[in-house]
Amino acid sequence: MEPESSPLTTHVLDTASGLPARGLCLHLSRLEDLSQQWTELKKSYTDLDGRCPGLLRPGQMKPGTYKLSFETQGYWKERGQESFYPYIEVVFTITKETQKFHVPLLLSPWSYTTYRGS
Repeated sequence: MEPESSPLTTHVLDTASGLPARGLCLHLSRLEDLSQQWTELKKSYTDLDGRCPGLLRPGQMKPGTYKLSFETQGYWKERGQESFYPYIEVVFTITKETQKFHVPLLLSPWSYTTYRGS
């Protein structure tokens, strides 16, 4: 799926190596209003550029609380690197389904940073 067609994207950069985080497994979930349970919408992996552009199809996004879960322990283990965080969960709220959202993650074995990108 083209990045332009998806209303939600992410990009993971491995700041320890200065390279994109290739092959990192992630899950996108939405918090259901009535049950207050997370429903998984998609499981995917970052591409060679550390991006995962097609998380939601156009028209699939609706207002609510979403969560991106990044399986960082497996990523670091494949690289022979010990790490502090076995996974990272980024929870965010979407209020306008007509907007585009980009959620970057800057990742090292001992820290991470995220923000709302454009």
